[in-house]
Amino acid sequence: MSTPLIEMRDIEKHFGAVIALGGVSFDVNAGEVHCLLGDNGAGKSTFIKTMSGVHKPSKGTILIDGKEMNFKSPRDAMEVGIATVYQDLAMIPLMSVTRNFWMGNEPIKKFGPFSTMDFKKANEITMVEMKKMGINLREPGQAVGTLSGGERQTVAIARAVYFGAKLLILDEPTSALGVRQTANVLANVDRVRSQGIGVVFITHNVRHAMAVGDRFTVLNRGKTLGTAKRGEITPEELQDMMAGGQELATLEGSLGGTV
Repeated sequence: MSTPLIEMRDIEKHFGAVIALGGVSFDVNAGEVHCLLGDNGAGKSTFIKTMSGVHKPSKGTILIDGKEMNFKSPRDAMEVGIATVYQDLAMIPLMSVTRNFWMGNEPIKKFGPFSTMDFKKANEITMVEMKKMGINLREPGQAVGTLSGGERQTVAIARAVYFGAKLLILDEPTSALGVRQTANVLANVDRVRSQGIGVVFITHNVRHAMAVGDRFTVLNRGKTLGTAKRGEITPEELQDMMAGGQELATLEGSLGGTV
């Protein structure tokens, strides 16, 4: 067995007396899509923020390529190749696709003592990288706010891949997208996987998870309910785990089958 890209062992996260994560273990291999599923309040956001260096775990161990890590900030996680695409995408709608793609990493050209952004280089690379992801822009100067939700997701994913992500964390990337846009985003997840990048796909949509996932872990109230490989679990079983099937069955029994 190869060493996982990332391994989270018995991760706990406490906020005062509140236990947001109660001993979660999770790992991702290169070229794998590992889906993390759970309903609202399951602990998904806290977990990925711990994975990406936003939160420091109260207990537990994080290993990257088998080496123990102690992230002090998201920058530490980024330096070892962990990139996160959040739901809000952190983009400026009125700025161009190019400016959003390169934000904070602008290529520079110099004129004597002066320096400026190399727009020619930036535009060319932006167009090429977006085309690799199946998006043909009218022009790189197009405002990112004119793109569809799926296309904006693609900009964020392409940006992360170009700047060297080894592990890509996608936080609910298909929420609020139409059918066609969702299909495009899922196709891009598959493209990323084919490049040997590990993907953590956070979602509460079982159908979207089953479309691209290699493994599936269900989180409920800060604890994992188990992990299954593709082919080992049906969409119905996965949905049942997410919805707290056992709890519903118990409630139904106590109410005389009226649930």
